[in-house]
Amino acid sequence: MGQETGTPRVYMDHAATTPVDPRVLSAMVPYFTERAGNASSLHRFGQEARDAVESARAEVAATIGAQPAEIVFTSGATEADNLAVLGVALALERRGRHIVTSTIEHHAVLEACRFLERWGYEVTYVPVDGRGIVDPGDVGRALRADTVLVSVMAANNEIGTLQPVAEIGRIARARGIPFHTDATQMVGALPVHVDDLCVDLLSMSAHKRYGPKGVGALYVRSGTPLTRTQHGGSHERGRRGGTENVPGIVGFGAALRIAREEMDRESARLGALRDRMIREALAIPGARLNGDPGRRLPNNVNLSFEGTDSQSLVIGLDLRGVAASSGSACTSGSLEPSHVLLALGLPAEVAAGAVRLTLGRGTSDADVGYALQALRDVVTGLRQAA
Repeated sequence: MGQETGTPRVYMDHAATTPVDPRVLSAMVPYFTERAGNASSLHRFGQEARDAVESARAEVAATIGAQPAEIVFTSGATEADNLAVLGVALALERRGRHIVTSTIEHHAVLEACRFLERWGYEVTYVPVDGRGIVDPGDVGRALRADTVLVSVMAANNEIGTLQPVAEIGRIARARGIPFHTDATQMVGALPVHVDDLCVDLLSMSAHKRYGPKGVGALYVRSGTPLTRTQHGGSHERGRRGGTENVPGIVGFGAALRIAREEMDRESARLGALRDRMIREALAIPGARLNGDPGRRLPNNVNLSFEGTDSQSLVIGLDLRGVAASSGSACTSGSLEPSHVLLALGLPAEVAAGAVRLTLGRGTSDADVGYALQALRDVVTGLRQAA
């Protein structure tokens, strides 16, 4: 808990982004300065950079049980999602023009699918239940002879719900259809193994796991058809043109190595704090938990409060030093209710009164206590004002 001019500062928006771990920053610094070579250059400076990129690639691969050659570095999870959706659709265009995804995907997947719809592709948006979980049977029933891709996220960024990825993956694999999952919120927080999940493509990002912004990766299983969408040089084994962000990639590798080493302990700690926050917040009259109460990320708390609105909740908490959000950072500022909450079947007025609090490495029991009191005060104040 930080403090400035007497007001506590509690950061509870780790699903939006995380602070760079000092150990990660320390690993990155030399590649901004004395080791600033281009990883494609043949001289010693370039080879130092290339070695660092490949070491980081191995760390990323080890975190998800993949081979290093199957990792494509990108500018973040949004680019990774776009490369997966557009890259597979273009590669298999002659086979078919049908894609299956869910109604609660991140906008990086949804907007890529809508872009393809403008070019004649058909997309089936599979619904979720009231807890935000996709029925694998619905995915299976949506598949057609011309389906070329299934994309269902591993863990929802707004409500934290974990999806039955492995079951969906087995269904897609039995039909010979590539399966992509956006695992940005899960990688480094919970165990992920691409073979166990039966995925062919998997998106991830550094800045959700105490690494730098501006770098992510797409896992592409060997043999998966993929057409590059960013053209230029033959970087990333011809799958993505552009000079590698060496410091960012080094930071990504370091961040995932640390996350892997500390995962079990940190997941248990955050899960206990999350459960306390949910339990005590639900004691506030008119409170509702969004998402599955058990099958969710260890740090995610998403609540709706009758008689409030999301923007006022976020602003009221901020005035008390608590950083929270109304949902995805990518839709910050939107006055429309979350598409994820509406997909759960919530009435618009309930969805419009939601707030997401996501915990992290720096979150203490005292932080949770302070945030809970602030939440009670803000909800009470908003209702009285109304």
